[in-house]
Amino acid sequence: MSILLFALLALSNPPPAITASIAAQGLPSASVSFIVVDALTGRTVISQNAATPRSPASTLKTITTSASLDLLGPAYVWHTKALIRGKLEDGVLDGDLILQGGGDPYMTLERWWNFTRQIRAAGIKAIHGDIVIDRSAFDLGVQDPGAFDGQPNRAYNVVPDALMVNFQSVDFHVTANAGHRRVEFTAAPHPSNLLVENHVHFGGTGCHVEAEIGGEHGERAVLNGNMAAACAPLDVTRVVLNPSEYAYGSFLSLWHELGGTFEGKLRVEATPPDAQLLVNFDSLSLGEIVRLTNKYSNNLMARHLLLTLGEEQAGAPATVAKGAQAVSAWGTARGLDLQDLIIDNGAGLSRAAQVSVATMAAVLSAAYRSPYAPEFLASLPLAGLDGTLRTRMQTTPGGSVRLKTGHIDGVSGVAGYVTGADGRPYVLVCLINDARVDGGAGEPVHEALVKWILDYRSTEP
Repeated sequence: MSILLFALLALSNPPPAITASIAAQGLPSASVSFIVVDALTGRTVISQNAATPRSPASTLKTITTSASLDLLGPAYVWHTKALIRGKLEDGVLDGDLILQGGGDPYMTLERWWNFTRQIRAAGIKAIHGDIVIDRSAFDLGVQDPGAFDGQPNRAYNVVPDALMVNFQSVDFHVTANAGHRRVEFTAAPHPSNLLVENHVHFGGTGCHVEAEIGGEHGERAVLNGNMAAACAPLDVTRVVLNPSEYAYGSFLSLWHELGGTFEGKLRVEATPPDAQLLVNFDSLSLGEIVRLTNKYSNNLMARHLLLTLGEEQAGAPATVAKGAQAVSAWGTARGLDLQDLIIDNGAGLSRAAQVSVATMAAVLSAAYRSPYAPEFLASLPLAGLDGTLRTRMQTTPGGSVRLKTGHIDGVSGVAGYVTGADGRPYVLVCLINDARVDGGAGEPVHEALVKWILDYRSTEP
């Protein structure tokens, strides 16, 4: 029997404590969907509006990450490559250095430095040709990073790229130097092709800094605001440049720090067939990537996972459509009815994405029985301890609540597992689509459901 049918046979009237919590928040019952399923038997314990498709926000990442673990395995890695075309002799490359992206979702600055260091260690000191960026592994067409909410330079909106470095972000650390009566800043990293103008005023009483990004390629950052002498340091993180320019500029900064020289320019094109492999740099494992994706609700990493699924199942270049088809085929192969799922970009940062709580619970139930359940369970935030639940539900027993959270305007959700008073694991999915959640109306309902499960004892064997 499918979990959807179980949901329809579950208690028609939710427990009074849940109904009271929904009413206390002024939420119409029609806007609230939830389901609680015994993870060991698949029996639905309670549910409401379980078959109604909802906007899931970031709880959608549970589907993307569980499919990725199941299809690719936790040891899967991505490869970023450095290749050369030309003659390398006595540390001088008389030709081009090619940096080929493989879709690594977590090429942080530290890992980019290590990649650059390996290129230096491979025997190159001077590059007399160009630096070629190959980002052809992904094909997303023309993307507008501000399409979701008009904030194109916020880190959560960054668009995937086959050679994505450091989430394309720069952290501007701004301090008030009282001794010299001026405002100073550092940029980490500071790509060589990024111009930063500091117009933050020293003095007065305010403590506020904003970074405005401009230029044809996002190559100009202007810091504005006010810093009084007593202000604590402020940090502002923004997406700058475009992916290829960012990879190029940050590489050059590190290359020069490592003593390398360069005389050419940037070119963006596919790797020529006669290029020779110099460095093959592995990513973190998929198991580690899934943990970072879910614990901290990283949109870019989830989007890279969906694209990777598409590429692995249908070949390069990776596209969103291929990724969605890969998840659909996975559901069919695993006996999961995903017909009401619109996965869109795989991250939940979307107004098009939708799924019912019954469908999401079916995926979570399957994930609990998967050979890779330990990796998946360990990726979910622990209530009161870490990730996006670090400051929520702090009085719950340690390790008893593992939930992926989700929130965008008008949407609040949780999805994961709660251990009942009987020691049994229960799948919990709750999705609320209502404007009232923007004022915090969703959290009390989620917490009421968690409390109910923590107190629940099954009468089933």
